[in-house]
Amino acid sequence: MSKRHSAKYKIDRRMGENLWGRGKSPVNKREYGPGQHGQRRKGKVSDFGAQLKAKQKLKGYYANISEKQFKKVYTEAMRLKGDSSENLIGLLERRLDAIVYRAKFVPTPFAARQFISHGHIRVNGRRVNVASYRVRIGDVIEVKEASKQLALVLEATQSGERDVPDYIEVDHNKMVAKFARIPALTDVPYPVHMEPNLVVEFYSR
Repeated sequence: MSKRHSAKYKIDRRMGENLWGRGKSPVNKREYGPGQHGQRRKGKVSDFGAQLKAKQKLKGYYANISEKQFKKVYTEAMRLKGDSSENLIGLLERRLDAIVYRAKFVPTPFAARQFISHGHIRVNGRRVNVASYRVRIGDVIEVKEASKQLALVLEATQSGERDVPDYIEVDHNKMVAKFARIPALTDVPYPVHMEPNLVVEFYSR
């Protein structure tokens, strides 16, 4: 088990929010942070603090991607035409691990990363084992034949915990998904309020 995977609920408690909307999250019972100082009274949050939390929350949601990768996505979002915060979300949602998670092939973003790295996913018929692979509109993502009956996959597809967003077309009988369009922030089914505009402000300082 990776360090990121084993610490996912610490991210929830540090943020004080149930990032993935899961029933198992300890935030449902303990809304304070982890560790011996977790219950300290919190003072007023500065602008920098709010921006930092927004960045940590967005990074954490996508399986706690590294700062280097996240900054690279931000830099590209700034180069694209249009609203930078919307561009940032669009690029993050085009990650292969995000698509695999959104399609409900696996239960969590952390499981999506591991599932891809172990070679269970094909894109347009060829195996891709890089979680950060950028999916294009019209790309077809499928679970390889030998992996379609894995307990992890069956549990995720049958779960009523979340729905597949309309920018992804899925056939769970065939375990195939198609990326239909790049979503806007309002299209993405985040269980918590995300503020990519504050992330842009954080890096623009």
